[in-house]
Amino acid sequence: MAKEATDRTTIDLFANERRRGRPRTNPLPREQQLKVNKRNQIQRDKAKGLKRIELKVSQELYDALNREALESNISRSQLIELLLLKQIDC
Repeated sequence: MAKEATDRTTIDLFANERRRGRPRTNPLPREQQLKVNKRNQIQRDKAKGLKRIELKVSQELYDALNREALESNISRSQLIELLLLKQIDC
């Protein structure tokens, strides 16, 4: 029987090493945790009907967007969406 890295039920059966101290709260290595979290985030976004857009901006614009979002008490993503909606008059 092969060891499945994402198996959370029988992880102790195949433990490679035992260490003293506080047990890990997540049995997966950090790299696999990030992959699982990213996959879950993509699924949540799809369920909400969200689409991904990537763009590169200058450091000055990035800082300005962060400041404006902080002052408006919204996320940077929400601020960019509002600015785009204003621009195309939706």
